[in-house]
Amino acid sequence: MDMYQKNIQEEKKYLKDTLGFICKELDKEIQTLSNRKGELLESRREMWDNTVHFSNDFDRLMEISQYLSVLNTQTISYDSVYKQIQKYEKMIKSPYFGRFDFVEEGSMEKEKIYVGIHNVIDSESFNIFVYDWRSPIASIFYQHELGKVSYKAPTKVVKGNVLLKRQYKIQNGKLKDFFDCSIKINDEILGQILCGNAASKMKNIVETIQKEQDIIIRDTNNEVLIVQGVAGSGKTSIALHRIAFLLYNGMQSKLTSNNILIISPNAVFSKYISYVLPELGEENVAEITFDDLATKLIKGRLETEKKIHQLEAVILNKNSQEMKIRRSSIEFKESNVFVQILNRWIHYYERHMIEFEDVYYHGRMIETKQILKNQFLHDKIGRPIAKRLKRIEIILLDKIHPLQKERIKKIEKLVQRMDEHQLEIKSFSRLLSIKESGRLLKKIRKFSQIDYLKVYSALFSDKDLFLKLSKGLMLPDDIEEIIEMSRRNLDKGYIYYEDCAPLMFLKLKIEGNDLFYQIKQVVIDEAQDYSVVQYEVFNLLFKEARFTVLGDIHQSIDKNVNESLYDHIAEILNRKKSVKLFLDKSYRSSYEISLFSKKILNLEQDIVSFQRYETKPIVLAKNSHEGIENDIISKIKKFIKEDYQSIGIICKTAKESKKVYNRLKNLVNIKIIDSENEEVQRGVIIIPAYMAKGLEFDVVLVYNASSENYSNELDRKLLYIACTRALHQLVLYYTGKITPFID
Repeated sequence: MDMYQKNIQEEKKYLKDTLGFICKELDKEIQTLSNRKGELLESRREMWDNTVHFSNDFDRLMEISQYLSVLNTQTISYDSVYKQIQKYEKMIKSPYFGRFDFVEEGSMEKEKIYVGIHNVIDSESFNIFVYDWRSPIASIFYQHELGKVSYKAPTKVVKGNVLLKRQYKIQNGKLKDFFDCSIKINDEILGQILCGNAASKMKNIVETIQKEQDIIIRDTNNEVLIVQGVAGSGKTSIALHRIAFLLYNGMQSKLTSNNILIISPNAVFSKYISYVLPELGEENVAEITFDDLATKLIKGRLETEKKIHQLEAVILNKNSQEMKIRRSSIEFKESNVFVQILNRWIHYYERHMIEFEDVYYHGRMIETKQILKNQFLHDKIGRPIAKRLKRIEIILLDKIHPLQKERIKKIEKLVQRMDEHQLEIKSFSRLLSIKESGRLLKKIRKFSQIDYLKVYSALFSDKDLFLKLSKGLMLPDDIEEIIEMSRRNLDKGYIYYEDCAPLMFLKLKIEGNDLFYQIKQVVIDEAQDYSVVQYEVFNLLFKEARFTVLGDIHQSIDKNVNESLYDHIAEILNRKKSVKLFLDKSYRSSYEISLFSKKILNLEQDIVSFQRYETKPIVLAKNSHEGIENDIISKIKKFIKEDYQSIGIICKTAKESKKVYNRLKNLVNIKIIDSENEEVQRGVIIIPAYMAKGLEFDVVLVYNASSENYSNELDRKLLYIACTRALHQLVLYYTGKITPFID
């Protein structure tokens, strides 16, 4: 018997033993679940039968509380068993995907470490059939080659030797093949996985995590982890696997899913990635868009523009005079210069715009305005403006309170010798005092209350003051038009998207914030799409959190950014330990599509393509839009026959997407995603390029890549995003002349 046959028999036996144990444990857990369910139902019946359903009796309420406590414990136990069943059911199909043989330093015993999606442990013998991919020892599988290695265990650094690394192809509980490998995940297995079809939901990548990806996933030292990754490098997958790792590691650090928040680019993308964490056996964490944050903070005070509407306006009206001013305004209001102006404005406002008054009560001086101002300005612990003013209000009312009681006593003494109306006069004296106090409180609140919206509006109401605050700073040439545009919108009760972050910044600086006090980890995806002002907002909102920031400067649509953006982010978030890491290898598209896409940006070395060879992109000229649409229908039928399951027709804008959809919807089964409420599904989808970021399709058909449609640098980025969504096939159509970005 040759070595391969011997190995495969041993591997089949180990797989059989592992699956046998899992099946046995699964049967036990199913029985346990049935028992837990019975206990839970019995407890609910007992509570219903033995307690009152409505009561003001404290003792009876305590009795109900005790029953609820028991029910809560039983529910948690039931859920725990149910989750364990789900894990075992997933592992029956493929309990592990890798193995390495490890000899710890100082020992002669070889350990066979099998790596899978979850731990499989015999609680009686303590035999570990499978190690969770997130366990400390499993890092060896992803990060090390054969030979001497070390890994960080919970209590110490463990050293040893790796004698073998092996990967498995297991389907429906059957061993199909295995591969021995050295330093990296075997390209053959990775290639097979990448050759598969795109899914309607993002999938986990635990079988193919690369060394550089695993380093990011397992980083616990840095408080700010910044990743620049090219299109298709797996940034978002890494972020989600990092969350799963942190939750696994959180058993020691007491981190739960409630302590993590993802800042997502849009709701479409949030739905697309929603399957990964449950697939990894973890609860989904909260996700929020910047639009949602703006709504939460501004709370209906104004009508606010959404990000997708800003993008649509900028793309569609690129050459109008009004849009030139608007683009200048966007660039200015997203800049560090505007942050400096806002900080100067806050400093000026608290010194010159709050009109303190002398406070009297019944002719008696309570406090002078100068003393009040000094108390306000000389705050040693850095309270926000609104909290300092509230403190002054409370101090004044505390001083007035004893005077109120003293005055009531005097009035009551005067009426002691009066007739039967004495009680009514006493009541009147108290009412009089309350009314006077109310008038006084109203007077105090003229200076003790501050409205962030009025403060922001006031910034644009006096052009000369604005320019005074901007002294020494570089302003755009059309700053007066920007000021006037801003004032006009605020007067109408409406703000553009670019005003949301500055307004939120001002509110948080003035009022403070405890909205997200429980958040310990924040993941920011598509980092290049956020401005420095938005990062200032993130820093104010999540004061105690660590950050994982992932972006691609090549996919920034509405701003010109370079790698210095990440230096600004690290500076703004201002944590003790931060690191910048780079992912330059793309795994999504075929080699031909990656090469084609790189040329659009004139990139040479920035992107390294995984060498999966397929069909070259096709560029087709048509005489009319009707000709494009007829060929699209023909290509859709062809690609569906070839078993491609997701086809994306990517247009430049939502407006163009709508037009194409209306012309095609009766000719082919097609869906459109033109709002954030839509969900990516299998089949044929029409979507604007700026909403396709992060998504992927088996086939991408780019609608009308003409020189008229794609002509400036913004268009170049949109075209690049569209092309890099394709896994296997890319077709570009145009009428007239082809865009200059394709040679």
